[in-house]
Amino acid sequence: METIQYELVGETATVTLTNPALRNALTLEMATELTETLEEVESSDARCLVVQGSEGNFCAGGDIKSMLEALTDDRETEQLLEEVALPINRSVKRLYECPIPTVAKVDGPAFGAGAALALACDVVLASERAEMSFGFRRIGLSVDSGTSYLLPRVVGEKKAMDLIYSGELIDADRAAQLGLVSRVFPDDSFEQRCQEFVEQVSTGPTVALSHSKRLVQEGTNRSFEAAIEAESDGLRDSFESDDFETGVRAFINKESPEFEGE
Repeated sequence: METIQYELVGETATVTLTNPALRNALTLEMATELTETLEEVESSDARCLVVQGSEGNFCAGGDIKSMLEALTDDRETEQLLEEVALPINRSVKRLYECPIPTVAKVDGPAFGAGAALALACDVVLASERAEMSFGFRRIGLSVDSGTSYLLPRVVGEKKAMDLIYSGELIDADRAAQLGLVSRVFPDDSFEQRCQEFVEQVSTGPTVALSHSKRLVQEGTNRSFEAAIEAESDGLRDSFESDDFETGVRAFINKESPEFEGE
């Protein structure tokens, strides 16, 4: 693939956005390749997926160059949607729906669709030099890439509107205060600290973590009673997993469990 690098090492899959000339902007090609790669990840034995950018950028957003070319060619609106916007939206949705735990490593800018891509992951780890913005307004666009779904769930409706209306550039510390990122690590230890966190996730009780992910994602749309019932279904599968027995025995024996993800 030209714009996506995929690597599976042990139980961790890593997807790297590699279009440095455009600061890893989500082009049509990249969005298509990302969706295809996610299909491969889901059919693998990976127990955690890491999404990262290359060469000091996470993702600078949509492909403005392609938008300009489309305007110059005077393309029809539906064609513009299909060639510029919808493939990106679909790739972000596919990432959000990935059944295994996902971690975004934001080391540098994550703007517009790139910020949404980060939020589509379960956990966002940021370096001190990370920056985020939902500045769709700068090019006269309404939000896309699932931002209207993801952002209010993180910061609340009023703050989401503030960030969208202002297009504010948010540094790592401010992003952490708002809950946009889960943890901020020093630049010089970012890779090491991220690796430690990812290893903790990828060696965890995968069946239980995957159920927990689905339950949390769907919880805001359920009543409390419905949430309890859904949790019961998750517990049934967890009770039947090998990792549950491993965890209980390790806890009783005051040992560290070695989960196999089954």
